[in-house]
Amino acid sequence: METIQLRPYHRTIRRIFFYAFVIMVTAIFIFPIYWFMATSFKNPVDILSVPPVWIFKPILKNYLELFRVQHFQYNILNSFIISGCVVGLSLILGVPAAYALSRIDIRGAKFIYFWILTSRMIPPMALLVPFFLFFKQVHLLDSHLALIIIYLTFNLALVVWIMRTFFDDVPLSLEEAAVIDGCSTWGCFWKISLPLVSPGLAATTIFCWIMSWNEFLYALILTRRVSQTAPVAVTVFMRFIDIRWGTIAAGSTFIMLPIIIFSIVVNKYLIAGLVRGALKE
Repeated sequence: METIQLRPYHRTIRRIFFYAFVIMVTAIFIFPIYWFMATSFKNPVDILSVPPVWIFKPILKNYLELFRVQHFQYNILNSFIISGCVVGLSLILGVPAAYALSRIDIRGAKFIYFWILTSRMIPPMALLVPFFLFFKQVHLLDSHLALIIIYLTFNLALVVWIMRTFFDDVPLSLEEAAVIDGCSTWGCFWKISLPLVSPGLAATTIFCWIMSWNEFLYALILTRRVSQTAPVAVTVFMRFIDIRWGTIAAGSTFIMLPIIIFSIVVNKYLIAGLVRGALKE
């Protein structure tokens, strides 16, 4: 009887520790985002003060400097154009390719799949010089097209790799029944399989967008002023005489916001896609 009476108490203690652990881990992940956003509203004295200033009078000077001095709106527009084109082309080309690798039994399919995957294992620095020399020869330096081609090369492999797993989980019996009813191969892909893998499509879109939006190395070397992206533009305020931490934080906040907002909008599909990608039915 004593053990039975103690069980609700133990369950309550475990629940308290669980929620405390979740809150602590969440705070660890959220704190850097909060700190950058708070820094973007501080003046230089509050930013560099020791100990840190937690209560301060917010200012908009850093944001005004970001858009007046650097014209950051054009860099944000470049990032949107490049990332949007890369994500769209990656899905248009990669999703049908993933479906074909999942459904068509061809000789060497495993080798093709492995070859696609290995393209993600190449260090970016190893390809930097060849890409630079190539785009210099074809006069595509400092252009949107150069970055779109490079990002598409890497993101296409990611789309095929992830989406093939989701297509493998779709039962073939559904497509066979559709074929009996007169549905074509394209119809099976568009009307049967694609709607069933929509959570995976949302997760893949997020990953492609993040990798294109946040990429720094190729954008730093291959762009100058015309097609400079937002992550590269922020480094302008890291100068020899000083580092404008407030303006850098303001730019970083603008870079983070589109990804955060998009993740919140597709949160339901993103979680479902991650779970289905991790667990086989």
